[in-house]
Amino acid sequence: MRIAIFGAGAWGTALAVHAARQQAVMLWARDPALVASLRSARCNERYLPRVALAPQIEFTDDAAAACRWLDAPGSLAVVATSLAGLRPTLRALDAALPDGVRGVVWLCKGIEAATGRLPHEVAAEELHRHDAAVLSGPSFAQEVAAGLPVALTVASSSVALQAATVEAFHHGPARIYRSDDVVGVELGGALKNVMAIAAGICDGLSLGQNARAALITRGLAETVRLGACIGARIETFLGLTGLGDLVLTCTGDLSRNRQVGLALAGGESLAAIVARLGHVAEGVHCAQAAEALARAHRVDMPIVSAVNAVLAGRQQARDAVLALLSREPRNEHDRAS
Repeated sequence: MRIAIFGAGAWGTALAVHAARQQAVMLWARDPALVASLRSARCNERYLPRVALAPQIEFTDDAAAACRWLDAPGSLAVVATSLAGLRPTLRALDAALPDGVRGVVWLCKGIEAATGRLPHEVAAEELHRHDAAVLSGPSFAQEVAAGLPVALTVASSSVALQAATVEAFHHGPARIYRSDDVVGVELGGALKNVMAIAAGICDGLSLGQNARAALITRGLAETVRLGACIGARIETFLGLTGLGDLVLTCTGDLSRNRQVGLALAGGESLAAIVARLGHVAEGVHCAQAAEALARAHRVDMPIVSAVNAVLAGRQQARDAVLALLSREPRNEHDRAS
C-alpha cells in the first residue's frame, strides 16, 4: 500500500513514521525549505524534533507529484493539515487524485470558524470523487512517533475505506477501531480541545484535582448534549474519540490546548501564548464556533461559554471559574444544565 500524507506538522510526521514501519509513505509539505530540511536531516526539527525519519519515507513540496505517486493499487491519501487548511487541500486533491485511490482520510479536529461546519461537512462540499473518513482519538504525536501504544478510531460511511485505513495503520503498537458515527467522532475531537483549555485554567489556578475531575465530567456532559442534538450517538462519546481524547487532552502536559489554559491562568495574553507555542492550538479557534453551534441548537454549554469569555478578554480566568461555581444547582442529568 502507498500512503501520501499531506501536511508535515507534528501529527502528520508522526503518522508517517508509524506507517513507514509497514507501508510506503510520501510526506508532503507546502514549504520547500522544510522539505529540503526533511531530506537532508531525516528529522523534522521544526515540528517533531529528535525523531528519526526512516529511509522509506519520501518527501515532496509538489502536491500534484504526490497525487501521481498514489497511482498504484490500494493507495490512500491522508490530510494532516490544520482545520483551516482542510478545505483548500481537499479541493486540490479532489481534482488531482487518481481514480484508483481508496479514499481520503483527515486527521484535523475542530469546527470551521467561518461556516460552523464539522470536517465531514467541509469534505461533502469539496470532495466529490472519493470516499472520505476521519481518523481520530487520544494521541500525542511524540508518543506515536516513539512507537508507544495508541488506539484510534476511523469513522466513515464507507466500510471499504474503514478497512483500508485499518490496513494502513493497524500494526505494531497502534490499534485502529472502526465506526460509522462520523458526527460523534468529529464533535468529540473538536470539543475536547475547548475543554482542555478550561482544564488548564483550572490547574493553573491551583483549584485541585477534585475540580479538574468535575470539569472533565461536566465537559463531557456538555459534549453529549450537543451531540445528541446534531445526530451523534451517545455511546461514541464514551469511547476513544470522546472520553478517551478528552481525558488525555485535559490532563496531559503535551497538550497544547491545556498549555493555553495554564498560561491564561497565569495572566499571559492570548497573543503571546499562541506566538510562544508555535503550533496550532485548535481549541482557540474552535471555542467561538462551538458556542455558536450550541446557540443555534439551543444547547446550554457553560464551560464553552466561559472559555470563550476568557479567550476574548471579556473575563479574567478566575472570574470565569467563579461564575461557573455560582450557577444554580440542578439535577446532574438535566439536559439543560
